[in-house]
Amino acid sequence: MSVVLPAADGPFYDDMWVGLEFPPPPAVTVDGGLAAAYQAIAGEALPLSLDVRVAGAVTGSPRRVVSPGLVMHLSIGASTVATKRVIANLFYRKVRLLRPVFEGQTLHTTTRVVAMADSEPRPGREPRGKVLLGITTTADDVPVLDYERCPLVRLRSDVLPGHADDLGDASGPLDVSSYAALAPAGWRLDALGSPDVWALGDERVDQLRDVVDQATSLVRLTHNQAAVHRDVEASPYPQRLVYGGHTVALAQASLSRVLPAIAAVLGWHSCDHTGPVFEGDLLSFRHRLLAEVAVPGGRVRAVRTVAQAHRQGAEPVDVLDWTVIVLCP
Repeated sequence: MSVVLPAADGPFYDDMWVGLEFPPPPAVTVDGGLAAAYQAIAGEALPLSLDVRVAGAVTGSPRRVVSPGLVMHLSIGASTVATKRVIANLFYRKVRLLRPVFEGQTLHTTTRVVAMADSEPRPGREPRGKVLLGITTTADDVPVLDYERCPLVRLRSDVLPGHADDLGDASGPLDVSSYAALAPAGWRLDALGSPDVWALGDERVDQLRDVVDQATSLVRLTHNQAAVHRDVEASPYPQRLVYGGHTVALAQASLSRVLPAIAAVLGWHSCDHTGPVFEGDLLSFRHRLLAEVAVPGGRVRAVRTVAQAHRQGAEPVDVLDWTVIVLCP
């Protein structure tokens, strides 16, 4: 792989090539202050990230577990060394949280180009291309997170370079058992209480809707360099485009309210941003249990979460379709 410094005004789609590895941004040590700032934005109810006593009883560690959402968003923010000129992120794929992160650990993220494909030209629309990125994050030099994401990126010129790689599907068939090996060994999940009874196929609607605010705070907190999330003039919409992970953060917080004994997030089977989100949007969430498999002391569950944005004078519109894999008692 080649590692090059991108131009100060880029990188654009036509500055990239398959095999390119971007110089990583500074590593981040996750302390209590960073966790508290994220909690103020997302409002999660994850016991192992809130209560050091519960975290110790479950994990045996004297430290709290860093929210898997915060780990993801710090990693995604670090990967924006490749997507300063992004138009939108199309999907995330093969997200695996390989092991939990504890407060005090230092995260380091590398980003590489896996595949590229020109977008079909359309009259009156600026040219753009799809870039499949492979992203790996370590905590104290041990891999903790691996995934792919596919951003849509602007061109520097008006001429498409002719990339036509097969980027594959946004997600394949769901096999929840394939995540079972990611469940931390030796955790005492019974310390989280009695198992939650949730029938396969049943849907839980979170009665608490949530407003999207502090959007730029999350962007800055996670060092997200995508201009579209900071500068309205870089947005394809009349408003700044909210970072898609902000919607996921609120979705994970919603899931933690309707499923209060989540021990860990093991992965994302799929994550599609089905519509744009803007500051001030009111979001609602519904969660459906798709599958589950038993593991020692607990269960691994696949939950599909759909988020809708409610805007004054308009019908609700879908903005997120996310299938997450969680570990529960």
